[in-house]
Amino acid sequence: MHPAHRPKFLETEAHHHSHDRPHKFQERKKLLFCMILTIVVMIVEIVGGFLSHSLALLSDAGHMFTDFFTLGLSFFAILIASKPVDQRKTYGYFRAEVIAALFNGILLIGAALFIFTEAYTRLRSPVTVHTTSMLLIAGVGLLSNLLSGFLLYGVREKDLNLKGAFSHVLSDTLSSFGVVIGALIIRFTGLSRVDPILSLLIGSLVLFWAGKLVKDAVHILMESTPKQIQIPHVVKTLKDEVEGVRDIHDIHIWAITTHMYAMTAHVTVTECSVSDCMRMTSSINRLLSDRFQIEHVNIQYECEIPSGRNPPLQ
Repeated sequence: MHPAHRPKFLETEAHHHSHDRPHKFQERKKLLFCMILTIVVMIVEIVGGFLSHSLALLSDAGHMFTDFFTLGLSFFAILIASKPVDQRKTYGYFRAEVIAALFNGILLIGAALFIFTEAYTRLRSPVTVHTTSMLLIAGVGLLSNLLSGFLLYGVREKDLNLKGAFSHVLSDTLSSFGVVIGALIIRFTGLSRVDPILSLLIGSLVLFWAGKLVKDAVHILMESTPKQIQIPHVVKTLKDEVEGVRDIHDIHIWAITTHMYAMTAHVTVTECSVSDCMRMTSSINRLLSDRFQIEHVNIQYECEIPSGRNPPLQ
């Protein structure tokens, strides 16, 4: 017979990790500076957009507002995520960063739809654009976005929240560049319809970044397996490299937040002593951390006893 025994003392969890993360002081300072810069330039673009009758400039100002809102959400999400673990939030508050990213993505989609609507109206009824004001103000916006992008570039991969903030700034940088080019085209050709066409391009860019951000946030909130981790590969690695592991099933791998992964699994073994299981636990934890960056691991061992052999008493 081959019964599966699950002694209570063989259920073990990897406690070598810590839920604590740095408070991201430098990231907060960069976000705060970008917020101040963004709101100043946004006000300048709104005034300039009305004075020059440029929809592209007003669209860029609207995008700057979503940037300001996004950077603010990212700033406060970092503050919330820095709160310590408590009895009710045993994984901490890191999901606040993902929720902020999701909200930012939805906000961007709304901004894109507004830009599309206004651009359609302008295409039907073109408006004369004052290119000198448009060009100067778009140039200021471009420089501010380049500075913000430079500040956030180095921290963009640390979590999805910061990635969302950087995505906003990057798309706004490209749209500001487009407005500058559009102002030059209108100035030398007199084609006023270039302005709403540029707005459509800006809106499309915003929609692209928004879709990607929402998709990534939903992927984490649905507790899907991280894209870079293949469960069959994880199973094969553990079976091949950890002595005593016979089979792995009921395996679940998910992201708590960006770059913080967790896993639960049932591991079938033939050697059921406490010392053997502790040895395997150590090897499994090390492999998962080194190869797959999985730090939060919970394993339940199942003892498969060969025929004619009594289960161990210890």
